[in-house]
Amino acid sequence: MAFQRTLMTSAILAVFAQFNTTAHAESAPPINTVTVTSNPISNDESMQVLTPAKVLSGPELKAKVGTSLGDTLSGELGVSASGFGAGASRPIIRGLEGPRVKILQNGMGVADVSSLSNDHAVASESATAQQIEILRGPAALLYGSGAIGGLVNVIDNRIPNILNKQITGEAEIRFGAVNQEKSASFSIDGSSGVVGLHVDGSSRSTIDYKIPGNTELNNPASASGRLPTSFTRESTLAVGASVIQSWGYFGVGLQTLNDHYGIPTAERSFIDLKQNRLDLDGLLNSPITGFDSLKYKLSATDYQHSEKAENGTAITNFKNQMLESRILLSHPAWAGWQGSWGLQSEQVKFSALSASTGRADTVPPTKSTSLAAFVVEQKQFGDVLASSGVRIENVNRTPDASTGLIAREFNLFSASLGGLWEFNKGYGAGLSLSWAQRAPATEELYSAGPHESTATFDIGNVNMKKEASRNIELSLQKTHGLLRWKINAFLNKVNNYVYGHSDGTKVDEEGIASPDAEFTRRNWSQAAASIRGGEAEISYNLLGEGLSLRAFADTSRGTIDNQGSLPLQPATRTGFDIGYKEGAWRAGIDVLRAQRQDRLASFESFVTPAYTKLDASLTYTHPYERAQLTWFLMAKNLLNQDIRLSTSVLKESVPQPGRNVMGGVRVSF
Repeated sequence: MAFQRTLMTSAILAVFAQFNTTAHAESAPPINTVTVTSNPISNDESMQVLTPAKVLSGPELKAKVGTSLGDTLSGELGVSASGFGAGASRPIIRGLEGPRVKILQNGMGVADVSSLSNDHAVASESATAQQIEILRGPAALLYGSGAIGGLVNVIDNRIPNILNKQITGEAEIRFGAVNQEKSASFSIDGSSGVVGLHVDGSSRSTIDYKIPGNTELNNPASASGRLPTSFTRESTLAVGASVIQSWGYFGVGLQTLNDHYGIPTAERSFIDLKQNRLDLDGLLNSPITGFDSLKYKLSATDYQHSEKAENGTAITNFKNQMLESRILLSHPAWAGWQGSWGLQSEQVKFSALSASTGRADTVPPTKSTSLAAFVVEQKQFGDVLASSGVRIENVNRTPDASTGLIAREFNLFSASLGGLWEFNKGYGAGLSLSWAQRAPATEELYSAGPHESTATFDIGNVNMKKEASRNIELSLQKTHGLLRWKINAFLNKVNNYVYGHSDGTKVDEEGIASPDAEFTRRNWSQAAASIRGGEAEISYNLLGEGLSLRAFADTSRGTIDNQGSLPLQPATRTGFDIGYKEGAWRAGIDVLRAQRQDRLASFESFVTPAYTKLDASLTYTHPYERAQLTWFLMAKNLLNQDIRLSTSVLKESVPQPGRNVMGGVRVSF
């Protein structure tokens, strides 16, 4: 990719030069790994009340892996999914989605275009992930001012930071009934001398999935049996290597991802997606006086996908090339304050061109650049742990000169302050305040054409203002003992909130109104908005042998001031899980109840019905020679409910899969 060298890239090259002069050939002791890699201060998940978090890993993550990232995380507290068929589903956090929820891979942006539209898949595979982190609050400022909803960080350890003296790894195969799923994944780590080595890959193939009734609720004339064009085919392959010694480590990773999936609309189109990615990652211990470590990352990504008609004819070609770089300096306690300082830069080249004419019929070719500086700090004041963060950022969006559209520049400021009071051993009360600004995305500024997969004619507004969010959150939690619980309440006031507004007008591909036209006009608009809600969870013995219990509830409500509800709001949910562990056996039953969602935007009309989702699982683990074999059997939607997601733009015509039974085996060595 032909990217110009940025200030940040030059800084990284300078670091590499220092790295070369200070390196020596001693063998290094293992570098400690952390539990919560996206938090530069604390590796204790229980301290994440300042950034309310969930960390999925191990058997819990493997049991929840779905055909998309949104599907994998949709059962987590405060997290729902966009649900655009099986191939494309993005996480929604507390009712916020798209560019307000940042998706990371090993702490760097995934560099896809999933935030642009719900039919675009996230270019990250859960099957090969070692853990997935959900993060909000001060630490989120490390990764972008726009992440006012939060962020999801997929960790795959493709660039090793410890030396495995023996070869270790994991492999899995699984089969599913509802969509005839056949999937396999593997991950292997080893070393040669001071070089750590890694390789992983995955493959998944499904056909159109079975549905309980008809595609359209109460319409027997609509399709039944299987949801048309809901197939998926995906494959990934990645390799990584690192030099690991006493001074730290430096490594490189390469990944390729291919995805082919259907869009379950009347047009029965599909998407062919490909992404190639290069990552550099390193850490330098004690780089300068007064600092513990210097972390440096660089990611270069070449992404493209084609939206194709049912007969295979390409309609629109999307391309996104991104170069991102980061430097993070961490320091020990200075007068009690411990934290990290950093710089981040991004260069993005985006285009969405007509496959037949090469014209920018949807979004014009646009270059975006950003440069940011941030600080995150933490200090203990008696029984109160305080955390704060500040980020300043400059963002430029420059459309191709031939379009005649004006370039836009945004100067952004974001800050966050939180405190956790441990009023009794294991009990804490938290308060966090944040202010965050977001630059309008490229499509929100410059869209001016039809989007085949969503059947919308999108019209941007080049004069949009930056979005500004003010958030307050109260938390109460118990984090020790067999019985644990937490309660969160939040209020988010957003000025100049950007949303897609549709008045129902039908237009043709040129934007001319016609009652029989294919597209619905959608204008990107701004208004003041409020998002408020709460979450509660109580658990007993989640990690121990014997009986375990968990109950939870979450709700959020988004409104446009004096104009009713925000579109695509999540339903209020309650859930109950019961598990049992004894020796090699693990069993669980999960019940999720989603309420009727009738809080609709002024231009919405479909009320999603309530549903109850019942899942169950059974696993058995035993040694086999030098490995461990885990046999698993899982059932999802055992009641065969007609489930429709209120957060999906296709909720009227796309139900979720019916009853599904999956089985497989996993080997760890």
